[in-house]
Amino acid sequence: MTSANGNGSSTDGPSFEAERREMVARQIRGRGIRSARVIEAMEAVPRHLFVSPEHSIAAYTDSPLPIGEGQTISQPFMVAAMAEALALEGSERALEVGAGSGYQAAILSRLAREVTAVETQPALAASVRERLRRLGFANIRIEEGDGSLGWPPGAPYQAIVVTAGAPAVPQPLVDQLAENGRLVIPVGTAERQELLRVVKSGGRTTQESLYACRFVPLIGIHGWRPAQTE
Repeated sequence: MTSANGNGSSTDGPSFEAERREMVARQIRGRGIRSARVIEAMEAVPRHLFVSPEHSIAAYTDSPLPIGEGQTISQPFMVAAMAEALALEGSERALEVGAGSGYQAAILSRLAREVTAVETQPALAASVRERLRRLGFANIRIEEGDGSLGWPPGAPYQAIVVTAGAPAVPQPLVDQLAENGRLVIPVGTAERQELLRVVKSGGRTTQESLYACRFVPLIGIHGWRPAQTE
């Protein structure tokens, strides 16, 4: 069994340390990520432990990878860019919509006080819950449900990140943002989106477009219906 502690260091099996350093140098620093905390998290968390064994050799390449149930683990740069856009300082309660493999949540767990990740696919939710438990990420909770509704029991959140593309910014996520909270979300068509940063202040929101991107569709009441993505 390959395992890691909450600091992201593997205890046996291939470490891929050289590949991870190369990924950070070329794909993260080389593309303009400046947050020292985000860079440290990307250096520490072993991405190869968040994909299936047959994809581990490609874990540090510049691309998303399939994780089952029609979902993907995001491109490393996009994981870092979304984390940097949240401007986390360490005391925040963060919400991730779309737990997927658990990799984004693992990165966020090193940047925020606690992370709640909501996953709509029961098989993925069970798998990621076990993976994070085994790897020792103790400040992450995995919940199963419609992520487009957020997770009201843990609100308000100082940071929310959505790792699937939505047709519009879901109002429940805005409602669950704390004052001065940041929401990072891909918005657009099912095929192409813009990564937006939404900041809530004085009960109102402002939006900033960060990058063009393409994510799998956000399925849910405030996302896409399955038939709309076919």
